[in-house]
Amino acid sequence: MRAEKRQMHIASFLKEAEFASLEELSGRLGVSVSTVRRDVDALETEGNVRRTHGGARWLPNRSDEYAFTVRNTRSVREKESIARACAEQIQHEQTVIMDAGSTIFQVARHLESRAPQIITNSLPIANLYSSSSSVEVIVSGGVIYPRLGVLVGPMAVEAFSKTHADVAIMSASGLTHEGIFNSHALLIDMQRTMIASSTRVVFCLDHTKLNHRSLFFLTGLRHLDCLITDWQAQESILDDLRCSGIEVIRAPDPG
Repeated sequence: MRAEKRQMHIASFLKEAEFASLEELSGRLGVSVSTVRRDVDALETEGNVRRTHGGARWLPNRSDEYAFTVRNTRSVREKESIARACAEQIQHEQTVIMDAGSTIFQVARHLESRAPQIITNSLPIANLYSSSSSVEVIVSGGVIYPRLGVLVGPMAVEAFSKTHADVAIMSASGLTHEGIFNSHALLIDMQRTMIASSTRVVFCLDHTKLNHRSLFFLTGLRHLDCLITDWQAQESILDDLRCSGIEVIRAPDPG
């Protein structure tokens, strides 16, 4: 494969994934890491890609489709209803891992009366309770990824690997019979560690994410204890999940 075609493939993949290691790109293209490194260097000179330690990142100019502030304004009624239903599942003073999804931020807004201990990589959640006297918040280390309002990278993964929580409250981009998916490669390792560090795993997904396969496989359904979705979810999908032993909670239409 010629260099121009390789670089086109690399740019196309990074547009979707936003980040990839040199080893991952090498495996996808079937060439050596040193060849990929040269291709990434060439793309960096064009201004759309930045080399990082061991990998490459796509630089926007691109749609802000995934930006936290934009996602937090979508499906507002559904997210609010899901958030209230999820908060009701949390017992007083439980330790709760919370990831950085916009729906999970809404859950956090309803937890103060339960005085939880929250472990998170979400900057909006950390900021929400920065002056609270009833909620203890532990924030992971890591690199700030402002696009998602989240801390990412090996330090963040290590921080969650050394914790244990009663419940993990998680978000994702899609769920099918194959499992759960996410659109961001940067979050996969961290979310897997969150799941492994928790006794109970709850995913909060609105109806648009059900029966939807996103870019990256996160985990199988066997790691999902409870799904909380909204009133518009198809009953056939929910029945299949119940038959797999997963608790399903359908949040009501707030009217």
